[in-house]
Amino acid sequence: MLLITYDIESDKTRTDFSKFLKKFGRRIQYSVFEIKNSPRVIGAITTELTERYEKRFTGADSVLIFTLCEGCMKKTLKFGFPKTEDHDIVFL
Repeated sequence: MLLITYDIESDKTRTDFSKFLKKFGRRIQYSVFEIKNSPRVIGAITTELTERYEKRFTGADSVLIFTLCEGCMKKTLKFGFPKTEDHDIVFL
């Protein structure tokens, strides 16, 4: 499982990047996506980041990609009003 989180200053670039990530997984918070990991998926995402988005980033922008093993993920309680569908992820 991949957890991708981003902080992108430009509204246009941020919207474009979130639409790109929706092809691969689901949004669990406004700037956080949960994506099933595979060599093809991680390759497509990193290639697109390098070739399309990285040149548009400013010094204030960042994208973090975390690889999570199945044992690292747990079903958790929801607090507040998260933008999720069925479940949340918690790091222990």
